[in-house]
Amino acid sequence: MKNSDYIKSWTQTTQNNYGTPTLALVSGKGLEVTDADGKKYLDFLGGIATNILGHAHPAIVKAVNKQIAQLGHVSNFYAHPNALELASKLISMTGDKTARVFFCQSGAEANEAALKLSRRSGRSRVIAAQGAFHGRTMGALSLTGQPAKREPFLPLIKGVKHVPFGDIDSMRRAISKQTAMVILEPIMGEAGVIIPPIDYLANVRQLCDKYGALLVIDAVQTGMGRTGDWFGYEYSGIKPDVITLAKGLGGGLPLGAMIALGKAANLFQAGDHGSTFGGNPVTTSAGLAAISVIEKNNLMEKAIAHHENLSTEIAMIPGVKEVRGAGLLIGIELEAAHAAKVAKALMEAGVLVNAANASTIRIAPALTVTEAQIRKFISIFRKVLSDDK
Repeated sequence: MKNSDYIKSWTQTTQNNYGTPTLALVSGKGLEVTDADGKKYLDFLGGIATNILGHAHPAIVKAVNKQIAQLGHVSNFYAHPNALELASKLISMTGDKTARVFFCQSGAEANEAALKLSRRSGRSRVIAAQGAFHGRTMGALSLTGQPAKREPFLPLIKGVKHVPFGDIDSMRRAISKQTAMVILEPIMGEAGVIIPPIDYLANVRQLCDKYGALLVIDAVQTGMGRTGDWFGYEYSGIKPDVITLAKGLGGGLPLGAMIALGKAANLFQAGDHGSTFGGNPVTTSAGLAAISVIEKNNLMEKAIAHHENLSTEIAMIPGVKEVRGAGLLIGIELEAAHAAKVAKALMEAGVLVNAANASTIRIAPALTVTEAQIRKFISIFRKVLSDDK
């Protein structure tokens, strides 16, 4: 079957919520993927920051194959070694022994869990950021600060107020003793890789302490070493009450987590929440393998070095207005509002990226990206922008 055959099949079998894709990808190795017509692409989107080690990484393949042949699924009526080991590892990554982990399958689920957890405080009001993305399920969508995604599904959960991201005065006016939680991304990914002022999270932490609200850090996109730290908020010096994770956590497999710290770790009681596939033996084996590779190969340190190289080189390309981000989560702000056209041209030239909005190209390559692949991306990106003039 060719690309056209797969796309025809898509229109005949699949609901239209994603629109119709232009490619059918059939295989991948590292940062290279191949479509049904045999054309190869450099994957600089990484499944939207999900394939943290690229495609078919040997460590993940080995771990998953071994586990699926040993024990596939047990539900949460029983413990199993992988989930316990991964939970312990995540706790150590937070640096707080009081932390406790709830496993699920996605970022939306992790944020739903955080929302439910906040209700156990006895409060129901929530503050989130304008432009933020926290998922598309009804609770997570209520937190998402993007009107175009929200409006078709109104009414959503009441009591959620959205304030400008990075504006501490607006946060100060919004928070009160009725606030159950404040949820923020350390860097807003879907909004175009937006970084707040350096002291913003620390100031929000102080406000949450003052009013007794939970501070939830949505590290779904910034987590698993992508920014050069495990979660992406570490630069601020804060300790959140809750961390939500997914995407890179499973090394490409569906795995999410909601980590609660301190007093928040004791809010859920038996029967309060659940996820049938959360903490599955196979997905947690992949998560353990991914963390091991990241640690052994110093991939977080390499992500920081790659960021310096990418941001410096891209910023000098005519047509680029600004480069934002941290580690290997980067937003390229174009001088013109033609990001979708540029993304299409890059795809035709053999590079996969994402137009986060009308003027921003988002890249999130695997942490295993090589210097040669980075040079290739920069060369193709420069040519595409030059040809677009």
